[in-house]
Amino acid sequence: MENIELKINYAEVEHENELSVEEQNLLQKARIACAMAYAPYSQFSVGAALLLDNGVVVTGNNQENVAFPSGLCAERVAIFSAGANYPDAAIKTIAITCKSKQFLVDQPLSPCGACRQSMSEYEIRHHKNIRILLQGEQGKIRIINSIADLLPFMFKAEELKK
Repeated sequence: MENIELKINYAEVEHENELSVEEQNLLQKARIACAMAYAPYSQFSVGAALLLDNGVVVTGNNQENVAFPSGLCAERVAIFSAGANYPDAAIKTIAITCKSKQFLVDQPLSPCGACRQSMSEYEIRHHKNIRILLQGEQGKIRIINSIADLLPFMFKAEELKK
């Protein structure tokens, strides 16, 4: 058996002003979406804002339901909305923020596995990396330049054709 090491690339900045104005605006839109989340059960709100290559920004937030797991994560709400309304537009960047009514989220949190897989589908579909900005309620911002760095062994449709 051979052990293989897997490395990912990402960056972190301490302050939002280290980002481009476009990325600062996208984070702000993610925060606004986060504030409108419907999270009465978990008390954990997530907001996502996508910048499409046509300049349009699409937002989403988590939507919970008493009949678990009928709810949907913010990332997928935004991604599916973009796919339904702008099917030919590639996602350039997604900003994701979160907050809790029970504790302070002072570090970036990563998307769940289902959201990572959904993002990978759009990255593969449009043949363009999706830049990902992650931030909690406050603190540093994590920057990932491709979903492949969050999901290195992503499930790809091309594997079904072999």
